[in-house]
Amino acid sequence: MNPMQVVTVLVIISLPDLTKSFQPDYNILSDGVSFTHLMITETAILRKTAEVCRDIAADEGRDFTLNIDGSLTVSKVQRACSGTPSSTVPVSAVSFQNALSTIHDSNTRVDTKIKSALTAENHFDNEEFVAGRNIITEGVFAVKFNVLRGNFEVGRKTLGRICHTLQDFYSHSDWVELNNNKPYSALIIPSQPLTNLAGQDVPTCSSCTEDVCRDNILPNILERKLLTSGYFELFSKVKPAGKCSHGGAFDRTSREDPEGGINKDSVGSFHGYLHVNAATVAIDATIELLEDIRTAVGDKTFLQFMGVSQSSALSFVIDTTGSMADDIAAVKETSFSIIDSRRGTAEEPSVYILVPFHDPEFGPVIRTTDPDTFKAHINELTAKGGSGGLPEYSMSGLQLALTAAPPSSDIFLFTDAPAEDAHLKNTVLALIESTKSRVTFMLTDVVRGRDSQSSSDRFASSEGTLIYRDLARASGGQTIEVSKLNLIEGTAVIEDLSANAVVTVFQVTEDPGKPENFTFIVDAATSNIKIFVTGISSLTFQLTSPSGVSQKSSEPSGPLASITTVGNLRRILVNGTNETGTWELSVSSSSAYSVKVTGQSSVNFLYNIVEKREGAHAGIDVQEGRPSSGGNVTLLVTVTGSDTAKVTHVSLYDSSGPTQINGTVQALDNNNFLAEFTEIPAGDYVVRLIGQESNPTSRSTPTMFQRQASTRIKTSSLTVTSLVATSILEPGSNISIPFTVSSNVNGTFMLQVNNDRSFDVAFPSSVSIGGVDGGTANGTGTLTVPADVNSGTDLTVTIQAQNTAGTEINFAVVRFSVVARVADMSGPVCEVVNISGICPHSIALCASSQWELTANLTDGVNGTGIERITLREGNGTFNTVTVTEAGGVNVTMLTYNSSCCSQRVVLATVDRAGNVGRCVGQARMLSTPTPMTVTNSTLNFTTAASTTSHGTLQVADMSGPVCEVVNISGICPHSFALCASSHWELTANLTDGVNGTGIERITLREGNGTFNTDTVTDAGGVNVTMLTYNSSCCSQRVVLAAVDRAGNVGRCVGQARVLSTPTPMTVTNSTLNITTAASTMSHGTLQVADMSGPVCEVVNISGICPHSFALCASSQWELTANLTDGVNGTGIERITLREGNGTFNTVTVTEAGGVNVTMLTYNSSCCSQRVVLAAVDRAGNVGRCVGQARVLSTPTPMTVTNSTLNITTAASTTSHSRLSHGLLILGLIFLLLK
Repeated sequence: MNPMQVVTVLVIISLPDLTKSFQPDYNILSDGVSFTHLMITETAILRKTAEVCRDIAADEGRDFTLNIDGSLTVSKVQRACSGTPSSTVPVSAVSFQNALSTIHDSNTRVDTKIKSALTAENHFDNEEFVAGRNIITEGVFAVKFNVLRGNFEVGRKTLGRICHTLQDFYSHSDWVELNNNKPYSALIIPSQPLTNLAGQDVPTCSSCTEDVCRDNILPNILERKLLTSGYFELFSKVKPAGKCSHGGAFDRTSREDPEGGINKDSVGSFHGYLHVNAATVAIDATIELLEDIRTAVGDKTFLQFMGVSQSSALSFVIDTTGSMADDIAAVKETSFSIIDSRRGTAEEPSVYILVPFHDPEFGPVIRTTDPDTFKAHINELTAKGGSGGLPEYSMSGLQLALTAAPPSSDIFLFTDAPAEDAHLKNTVLALIESTKSRVTFMLTDVVRGRDSQSSSDRFASSEGTLIYRDLARASGGQTIEVSKLNLIEGTAVIEDLSANAVVTVFQVTEDPGKPENFTFIVDAATSNIKIFVTGISSLTFQLTSPSGVSQKSSEPSGPLASITTVGNLRRILVNGTNETGTWELSVSSSSAYSVKVTGQSSVNFLYNIVEKREGAHAGIDVQEGRPSSGGNVTLLVTVTGSDTAKVTHVSLYDSSGPTQINGTVQALDNNNFLAEFTEIPAGDYVVRLIGQESNPTSRSTPTMFQRQASTRIKTSSLTVTSLVATSILEPGSNISIPFTVSSNVNGTFMLQVNNDRSFDVAFPSSVSIGGVDGGTANGTGTLTVPADVNSGTDLTVTIQAQNTAGTEINFAVVRFSVVARVADMSGPVCEVVNISGICPHSIALCASSQWELTANLTDGVNGTGIERITLREGNGTFNTVTVTEAGGVNVTMLTYNSSCCSQRVVLATVDRAGNVGRCVGQARMLSTPTPMTVTNSTLNFTTAASTTSHGTLQVADMSGPVCEVVNISGICPHSFALCASSHWELTANLTDGVNGTGIERITLREGNGTFNTDTVTDAGGVNVTMLTYNSSCCSQRVVLAAVDRAGNVGRCVGQARVLSTPTPMTVTNSTLNITTAASTMSHGTLQVADMSGPVCEVVNISGICPHSFALCASSQWELTANLTDGVNGTGIERITLREGNGTFNTVTVTEAGGVNVTMLTYNSSCCSQRVVLAAVDRAGNVGRCVGQARVLSTPTPMTVTNSTLNITTAASTTSHSRLSHGLLILGLIFLLLK
């Protein structure tokens, strides 16, 4: 690429139309109809997170009342997952929202950064299916690896990138055009082959010159189910002959034959008519990916990864030199008190972090979720060596804590000495600003021997504490200076700030000090108001309530609050009356002081500095580092904890002026707001917010609330950026780290590069910007990873640039993870040995019968080994024994036992590389019954009885609740594409009989609709629960479970009515089932006489598959069949593969009677032992062939008529979207419209 081309890329990449994927984010100026990557990703994460929380609640015997449907929000899911459904209990969603923002930002950067935006495999362009799949599977491995080791930030960034690539597959390929409405699971499972790929020399498209191209993919591509994707080139028109283009203004290939495109990025794209379909499958695919990660890491770790935690982290950085014995004792007492009092409660810390330091050592970082492990490490701390007052490596210890703690954490540092490593101050500042964490310094006896001043006054004048005060001010923390004797009293602030859902209402630092009156608003939803004032001993203050009541600092206990003083800290606990309105705090001091007002509330906010993208793909990009002095600043503000809050004012406040700049606020969606500021002067600002919150169930006047961000925003005339090709490093590798320094002033700028692992780095010491450089200097540095570093090590690199005077500083922060390559890319294999026991026909007798499944699980000779097995479905128990076979393969022999009340089991096996395998087993039943159908043919009802024993008391109620369907109203359209605009309703009466214990709860087991109930008592004294269920036609089936107080279960299984639903006809042929669906099609006045689907006659099934699934790849099987449409049929138009990974070919001949016979041959490896082929005639009637390979020496249980055991080694496929909940017949119905 020549220099002119480089310049062209830099110009064009900033133009919005170049974004060639689902629209990235907030639809600022877009059509408002299309799905964005943000919507797709957030929808999937909210659904999967809610499901995990629901499953945990079920395991723990707790209710979970949240409906998992399209109305999910961050606040709803966080509250439901917290186990505190009451809206009066404060629950913080900040961590959850932070995680979502990190994932989304990383997702967006795939489109907005030059290199990744123009790399075909990042978007599945140019038929780069293998390379695109490699990006996903390698990324999935890295995500699992990092999550299991607590490296959540790197894991989130990696997840965002691979979600983008995965989602683009459905927009850029012809997967949806091939009538696929479920995800292509092989994209996330490296052991599954990619099949039916169109070759490089296979033409795939014809020209289309219209804005919407409906028929430009060649018919033979559709008929053969060949996978292709559009070609995209920014500079060249060249593409392989006959290939499809991506399409769009910047795709030069789209103006070459064949013209047009096939992308479905928005409703206005060439294939925009399929945009909703593509986005829906992309949501399902993202859910499937998340389920694979969830299974690999475990439910609770998955929730931590998503940021769904009940409380904040508890983080200590402790000086362990000889003079710190009292401090260490105070830390032990405080931390043990917090751990013991909060264990098992909503305020139990989500993670514990400990970093010791002294001279000359610091670390290691202790990071654990186990409180007892943390207590053990605290107990091991001892004060040794050195003496008080001598400088220690406090900055190095703080650097480690900032990189280990979650974003927005509170970190407490204990020391009695100045910083030996003060040169790391800017590095620590960069980490504080990038993580938005708060640091509170607990300083004891830093300066000794000056008896002319009181203890607290000596601290205030000490130069040794200046770095601590600066960092506390920058982070929104505090500098608390106490004697060692009184330290334990001062640590009460740790309990205050580490409580659940703490928000900052107001905060200010006055340096130099001056008398000032401060006001702040207290809202009704904020409780436990606490005010912290630090300053010299002569400082005084007066607190005044909204009603005019006042209390002075000299009154320890008064009408408004209780006041305690320790060292330089005044801790003011406002009385529980929590009077709402505007409070006033008047402070009088000529020396520096700080004021911080906190409370506990669900309502809080996050912000990011962003840059707006205008145009057709309008959106925003998160800006790293500090904003430009004198330039415009835009903040993306996200309110958490409320779905009704509105932001009315956002301001930037600099107390040194003082200067307050008010922004222009624009509401986006999902509690997001843009605040724009014009020409911001150089300064050091905090973000203040005022908003209104409405009660959705009340017409009362909205209440005002006030919040303030803790971390300061400092402006700079410099800009530092760094874009690395990967965040994953291998042990023993070197990586080049490019960076750019920009400035509107020419000169030389000094560089300082640090990392928290002390790995070797080689960067230039400075860069120069001259008149011909355009205000920019580019450079590259090198990071060397030691060969012996542990896989799983995380790494944070900070790159700082400053002018020679040291007055202008900016930075870039880059995070990496060290991951050794692992050859094991396949999940464990499950071989069923036996299923024993036969369950009774009557479910009422289930408790007295048992069944058992035995299986052998292996991970192969070269596998990493099975790490854990978890029960994903079923109420039984299992045990395992591991033995080693003669060939060196470890075999885990598993036995699962269950009562017949739980007749299905799903077991997930995870190896040490994070690959997932599954066993899905079903109990055998005696005399499988014919389903009993209620008068309304679309509803089935079953009851499950249980016997509850309390001591010697036997409960007489042995029958589950009974469901009587009253009505099913609404008719769903035949076309699934129209589902969102139609609704259906089921009404039913549920009773538990005269002698029943009564219905205790009703839960939605399947379906995305909502229901409400009303209970009345009929004339006979029976309680009747009248239930109404409503749903869109995108979810056409409902399962409701009703549980009475004796634990008996009744179920309602309902199905929406569909317009002109075909009547299925089933023919049985050996192991092959042929189903045909007839329909009457009307085109104007034309009536189609052909009412029968094609008929399939199996000629032969050859080849025998091995019993052991581990040997499947080396064996093949073949099915041959003849398909006809009869003498009067309209003729077979196309045959498509609906299930199976094999290939097929056809030859059509005409018999003597004039009947066309399509002779079909299907071939597959034994790794795919079932095939479903759909044949469609020209009248739209559908016929199907369902074939099964023959297996050598299949165990007896596998051949029993009622055994439905399936063995899969892929990651679990969970369907949670509107399309996935549809029946298979809906896909066939959809074909009729085509």
